[in-house]
Amino acid sequence: MELPYAEPYKIKMTEPIRTSTRAEREEWIREAKYNLFKLRSDQVLIDLLTDSGTGSMSDRQWAAMMMGDESYAGASSYFRLKETISRIFGMPYFLPTHQGRAAENVIFSALLKEGDIVPGNSHFDTTKGHIEFRKCHAVDCTIDAASDTQLEIPFKGEMDLGKLEKVLKENPREKVPCVVLTITNNTAGGQPVSMRNIRETAELCRRYGVPMLLDSARFAENAYFIKNREEGYADKSIKEIVREIYTYADIMTISAKKDGVVNMGGFVAMRSEELFRKAMMFNIMFEGYITYGGMSGRDMDALAVGLDENTEYAQLDARIRQVKLLGDLLDEYGVPYQRPAGGHAIFVDAKKILPNLPKEEFIAQTLGIELYLEAGIRGVEIGSILADRDPETHENRYPKLELLRLAIPRRVYTDNHIRVIAAACRNIYERRESITSGYRITFEAPILRHFTVELEPVKR
Repeated sequence: MELPYAEPYKIKMTEPIRTSTRAEREEWIREAKYNLFKLRSDQVLIDLLTDSGTGSMSDRQWAAMMMGDESYAGASSYFRLKETISRIFGMPYFLPTHQGRAAENVIFSALLKEGDIVPGNSHFDTTKGHIEFRKCHAVDCTIDAASDTQLEIPFKGEMDLGKLEKVLKENPREKVPCVVLTITNNTAGGQPVSMRNIRETAELCRRYGVPMLLDSARFAENAYFIKNREEGYADKSIKEIVREIYTYADIMTISAKKDGVVNMGGFVAMRSEELFRKAMMFNIMFEGYITYGGMSGRDMDALAVGLDENTEYAQLDARIRQVKLLGDLLDEYGVPYQRPAGGHAIFVDAKKILPNLPKEEFIAQTLGIELYLEAGIRGVEIGSILADRDPETHENRYPKLELLRLAIPRRVYTDNHIRVIAAACRNIYERRESITSGYRITFEAPILRHFTVELEPVKR
C-alpha cells in the first residue's frame, strides 16, 4: 500500500496548554471588552489570532542564534542576512526592521507625501494605516472574483490590471509613488497571485514609470501555489520561483515573522541606491543603525536560516496541507469559507453563517467571540472593525467580505488540534440561528482601531 503522508520534522519540545470552562471564558471575554486581542494567551486553548511570530523555529535556527553578533555597527550577523537576501531575492540593498509595519513606516516615509495615491490588491491593515496616516489614499484594485467566497479559481488574490491602469491613467505620475502588490493576498483570504499577474503588473507599472513594491509577508507560500497551480512551474524549485518573482519587483517589504519563521523581525529591500540612501535616514531615526535596524544579531541569524529553510518545498507543503485539512473538514461539515483554502489560514465567511445580523453589529467579530466561547479558540476579524472609518467622512466602512481568519502557526499544532477547530466551527454553524445580536463599539482609536477597540453586546 502507499504510505500515508508524514510531516518532514519531529518534535523536540512541548508546551502545556489548559482547557478552560465556558463560564471562565465568558468572564474573560467580558473583562477583555469583547476584544480578542485583549485576552491573555493562557486564557486561550488554540491560538489562531495570527501566524505572525508564532511559529516554531527549527534546531538550526536556535543554533544560529548562538552565533549572533550584537555589535552596534558592522555585525557579522547583518552580513550573513544580507548574503541570504541577495541570494534568495536578488535585492542589492536592504534595511533590517523589527517587523513588517516598521518596514512600511521606513519606506513610506521615504516615498509618500500628503495627497498621494497608492493602488494595490487589498492593502492589509498596517499598510493601509501607514498610507492613511500620511493623508494619502489606498485604492483597492483586487479582482472582483475575490469577493465571491464560494468561487474556486487558482489565483484569487490578483491585481485587476484594468482597475490599476485606470488609476495610473487618471492621476499624474508624481501622485502615485508606488503600486503595492501583496503576495499572498491576506485580506482576500490568503489567496495567491500568479507569476503571470506579477509580471503583467510590473510591466504596467514600468510603462507608467511607477515602482512596484511587493508586500512579501507570505512570499514563499505564494511561490508554492505558483509551483502547484501555474503552467510551466511544476519542475521549478521554490527558490527558483522566488528568484523570478523578485526580478519584477523594485522594492519589497516583509514581516519576516511569517515566512521567515522568526518571532520578531522584518526588512525593506530595494534595487535603487538613491532610494536606499533616502530610506536609510528614516531607518536610523525609527529603528536603529543600518546594520541592525530593529533587530538583534541573534534574530538576524535566525532569520537568515529561516528564509533558507522555508524556501524548500517540504516545509511549505507540510504547513499548507494542514490549512487544507481544516478546509476539508469544514467542507464536510458544510461551514462556508473563502475558497479555495488559503496558504496560511482559513477565512470563515461570517456573512453566510450569520446572514440576519446587521452589518452595524460587526458580523465577523461576533462569530469570533462565539468561537472563543465555544471552545477557547482565538481567531481574528477581517471585516468592518478592521476596515476602520473613512478618514474623510468618518463613517464606518463596510467591506464586501466579513471574514473570521483562523491563522495556523507553523509547526505548532497537530492535526488533532485542527479537528477540534473544525468541530467547534461545526457546533456554531449548527446553532447559528440562535445568534441574533452582535456588538457595538464603546471605545476606538482613530486609526488601526481593531487592536484596542472595546465593545459591548447589543441587547434586543
